Amino acid sequence: MQDFVSVRGIVLKHTPSGDYDWVATIFTADRGKITAFAKSARKPGNKLSGCVEPFCFGTFKLFVGKSSYNIIEADIENYFEGFRSDLEGACFGTYLLEIASYYTRENNEDVELLNLLYLSLRALLNSSIPNSLVRCIFELRALIIEGEYPGAPDGIELSDSARYALSFIETTPLEKLFTFNLKEEALSELAKVTRLYRNKFIDRPLRSAEMLEGFDAFY
Repeated sequence: MQDFVSVRGIVLKHTPSGDYDWVATIFTADRGKITAFAKSARKPGNKLSGCVEPFCFGTFKLFVGKSSYNIIEADIENYFEGFRSDLEGACFGTYLLEIASYYTRENNEDVELLNLLYLSLRALLNSSIPNSLVRCIFELRALIIEGEYPGAPDGIELSDSARYALSFIETTPLEKLFTFNLKEEALSELAKVTRLYRNKFIDRPLRSAEMLEGFDAFY
């Protein structure tokens, strides 16, 4: 009897394999970060063509082999097509995917982080909130979800606005996280806190950081 499972998640990255296949890394709600083969997905007209691009969010039907997953079907709910015409947004989005990839592990259920990632990507396509603020919110709330956030730092002078933002990010339900804005000075302070904790808790360079620095004055 063949072993099939359906997982809900978002494609973090993909790499070519052989002549026509993709190998996709998918952040799933139930199984954490998994690697799955998409056979012949690089062939024009294949049913999986376009379904394993980074940012694709939906449900993936997988065949569970002895040592790997194979994607059989994909029902994509959101391709985040807006990033195709928004280079800046795509750079920020790629950075968020890499942060999520850093935290999630195989066979580690992390529904809240997946939901945060999805809502953050949607916020990047919303012109009413600066991308730099979306990034800070994502990074700080991810720390909270992973149990690493130590609270407002000592030894850094913060305005009332920045302190309120930190409290808001820590306590507000995910669906309401991206409902505030900050003036440039307060955003700069929030970014300083984010940078401090990123350097403290992420122990390797982020490949997408260099690309992001060209767009994010607060990084």
